[in-house]
Amino acid sequence: MATIPITKRGAEKLKAELHQLKTVQRPWVINAIAEARAQGDLSENAEYEAAKDRQGFIEGRIQEIEGKLAAAQIIDPAVVEAGGRVVFGATVELEEEDSGETVKYQIVGEDEADLKQGLINISSPIARALIGKEEGDTAEVLAPGGVKRYEIVGINYL
Repeated sequence: MATIPITKRGAEKLKAELHQLKTVQRPWVINAIAEARAQGDLSENAEYEAAKDRQGFIEGRIQEIEGKLAAAQIIDPAVVEAGGRVVFGATVELEEEDSGETVKYQIVGEDEADLKQGLINISSPIARALIGKEEGDTAEVLAPGGVKRYEIVGINYL
């Protein structure tokens, strides 16, 4: 299985979700199933069916997170030797050439991506266009509205 890049913060977030699922959600759903069984006939017990569905979701999510963590390559951007280049985990400040608008993005793994928080997926078109570039370079990104050009104004490894 290939390794999956993830930031230290992203790995901690997945570990916290896994802990929550195992220590809170799993015991709760087991208890809900037991209570529904105590009500008698299971063939027409909607609460039992709902609890079993929830249990299936929880167990599936636990397996998914454990698999991702097992394959994770945790990268701490603060200790990466990037030589001033854009790499996984870097926070990049960009200026769009046409509008002059500035944006700031951190390049993260798939599970961490959240555009509203400025976290972009490593496999997104803009991240792929930025990887390997240096401050002052221009990156061209094919967007739905056409090609956009961004100048790299700053690179930080936080």
